[in-house]
Amino acid sequence: MGIMPPPVRSHGLVTTILSPLNHAAPSRRHFLRGAAAALVLLPFGAAWARVPARRSLSFVHTHTGERLSTVYFQDGQYQAGQLDRINQLLRDFRTGDIHAIDTGVLDILADLRVLADRDEPYEVISGYRSPQTNAALRRHSSGVAEHSLHLQGRAIDVRLPGFPTRKLRELALQMSRGGVGFYPQPDFVHLDNGRVRYW
Repeated sequence: MGIMPPPVRSHGLVTTILSPLNHAAPSRRHFLRGAAAALVLLPFGAAWARVPARRSLSFVHTHTGERLSTVYFQDGQYQAGQLDRINQLLRDFRTGDIHAIDTGVLDILADLRVLADRDEPYEVISGYRSPQTNAALRRHSSGVAEHSLHLQGRAIDVRLPGFPTRKLRELALQMSRGGVGFYPQPDFVHLDNGRVRYW
């Protein structure tokens, strides 16, 4: 499990939209390919034992349209200011409540994007969910867990543009880092850092 910064609550709106990744930068593409090749050569357990000196993520929220590209881990430390920005983007967009997103979930996303060899931002369907939102969703769907890890900032629902979601699920299952759920109709995968399981 990653380091959890203290929970933060806010009802404000995001005021700064950060620019997306520069897709034309060949150096990043080259780096991702090299990193992915190195991971393939190692057993999965050993592959995650070496923490990269720099970890980055990019998101676009499908409900709000907000974008964020950030380096959230650098020089052996999680960057508190960047984690705050991630928490803001992944807030419960229905209520405005913000909760710290577990860094273990962020690390799963970063490693998964390296394995998928993609530069595109993750499309976010759901990040943090407040108790009110989770209860409302449960009333309309039997697929929403009463004690969902979304409530703890330990789960996220995403897809990668241009990359088959079924293949993304397969890569996540190989990582064995937590729960992996596949939803083919709405086209997303659920990822969390709870116990290893799948559906």
